[in-house]
Amino acid sequence: MVLFDVDGTLVLTGGAGLRALGRAFAAVLGLPDACAGLAAHGKTDPMLLEEVCGRHLGRSPTAAEAEALVATYVAHLEDEVARAERYRVLPGVEGALGALSARGATVGLATGNVEAGARIKLERGGLWRRFGFGGYGSDEADRGALVARAIERGEARAGRRFDRAAVLVIGDTVRDVAAAHACGARAVAVATGPDPVPTLRAAGADVVLETLEALPAWLGGAGPRS
Repeated sequence: MVLFDVDGTLVLTGGAGLRALGRAFAAVLGLPDACAGLAAHGKTDPMLLEEVCGRHLGRSPTAAEAEALVATYVAHLEDEVARAERYRVLPGVEGALGALSARGATVGLATGNVEAGARIKLERGGLWRRFGFGGYGSDEADRGALVARAIERGEARAGRRFDRAAVLVIGDTVRDVAAAHACGARAVAVATGPDPVPTLRAAGADVVLETLEALPAWLGGAGPRS
């Protein structure tokens, strides 16, 4: 089983997510520029709501506020992603997915995005259809917990249990590495996000790749067999 992060691993959206979230905070809570200086890398969407509300309001969002913020964010994200000039699918994604398909791997997502946000970000690049299941920020605020949810769904889809050593979590931040290990899975880190190779290695990633272009060769050599 292979679980992919979205932002910085599969695609870059040119800041569309933070722009959409900023618009949501302005519309729902009257907080202009609420996301200025916010570092979103590796954090789940619920964590971002908590961080912004804590910074500007000194408290967590209420359940009603969180629901309204997410709904408004998703509505704005559709627009922001559609017109993002710097949107791109990262190098090696198609080749990696093709190699995994050829191996019969069970392939899903493990992302801090709410599910609707992940769909919007991936659909522009024609990637959403490649993932039949996932664990999302709309499931859990904790990244390790959403990886666990993704594994459960992958096992249900495949109709069998996977040894956790045969589960790969592919992401671009130290948070992806920690979440994989929290579930007993292997962490494959790609240096296509904010964390460079030395940082990912120091975080304990089992494998560090410069880009996903290197994944097929690794799978053909040291990679696990299903």
